[in-house]
Amino acid sequence: MSAVIPTTMKAAVLRDYERGLEIEEIRTPHPRSGEVLIKVSACGMCHSDLHVIGGAIAFPLPCVLGHEVAGEIVEVGPNCEQFPLEVGQKVAGAFLMPCGHCEFCAEGRDDLCAPFFSLNRLEGKLYDGTTRLESLEGEKIAMYSMGGLAEYAVIPATSVAVMPDGMDTVSSAILGCAALTAYGAARHAGDIRYGDSVAVVATGGIGSNLIQIVKALGADPIIAIDVEDAKLAAARELGATVTVNSATQDVRETVLAATNGRGVKVAFEALGRPETWKSALDSLADGGKMVPIGLGAGVQEAGVEINRTVRRSQSIVGSYGARTRQDLPVVVRLAAGGQIDYQSIVSRRFSLAEAGDGYKLLKEGGIRGRAVVDMSL
Repeated sequence: MSAVIPTTMKAAVLRDYERGLEIEEIRTPHPRSGEVLIKVSACGMCHSDLHVIGGAIAFPLPCVLGHEVAGEIVEVGPNCEQFPLEVGQKVAGAFLMPCGHCEFCAEGRDDLCAPFFSLNRLEGKLYDGTTRLESLEGEKIAMYSMGGLAEYAVIPATSVAVMPDGMDTVSSAILGCAALTAYGAARHAGDIRYGDSVAVVATGGIGSNLIQIVKALGADPIIAIDVEDAKLAAARELGATVTVNSATQDVRETVLAATNGRGVKVAFEALGRPETWKSALDSLADGGKMVPIGLGAGVQEAGVEINRTVRRSQSIVGSYGARTRQDLPVVVRLAAGGQIDYQSIVSRRFSLAEAGDGYKLLKEGGIRGRAVVDMSL
């Protein structure tokens, strides 16, 4: 069952690190077993893509990036009967696409799906060992997640959630990574409970969602830490009760002053840099937990004060994404119900042709919240 689908489409293809993203006409993909094809409404722009564009994270070339999307289902592949998916439905797609069959998926640990890492993240393929993308000449093109920087994208049916009528299908693109990753960190790794004190270090796309989600879970106080006053002002509007500019203020002193000398129970680090790790660790109370979320640019290391960690029983619990099959529908419901103000987080919209310029601006720190590639522009 399918809608009318063109034989070719436009996509932002990365072939050379020096040239960056280039718009090409390539063959429109089609879903295979357990997959759907969506007409992409929008694709979010994330630092993980940026690391690949710059060559800091190794990935096969040529490739199509873009791993958080929203759009309309236009084709349903075979063997999708167990999923309530139909042509015409508006859906959000998650970057972390569980195979549904490996030992981790069987345990409900979609975030550790083995084929996702071994096939998609290392080889740019889906779970039959092939990519769905190719040039007009038949050259294979790798997929980073679903390869969402294109007019159409194939996504495993395990990795989409139907959106209710009335949701913004452009801004909702951020639900599948920025919001999903924040929810997974808060709900699982952070295990936030009512009244927990929280710090969020780096208030970009993921950090902005974290602030809203921990607020919905009852955290208090919520301390936002960043280096830009404009981002901190936006964080207050989203629910932060205290803000700290780490470029001009001493993080530890300011956090201790805001928490009666204790520090926070949980500190989230959402950028993946040694200096933001330090800020998160400096925020912790005795017995506190630091949850790193941001990916570093390649192989990076961050320092940990050994004696403080040991003597004060502090812990570091990494969090990558979420448990897609159970968490993505929850994230969509939170957004539909207003607990996640996903629309205000999207501060910039770029056309597909402007995607390269958008990522340059992201690299320079010029994006507040999240930017998206809007396929209607």
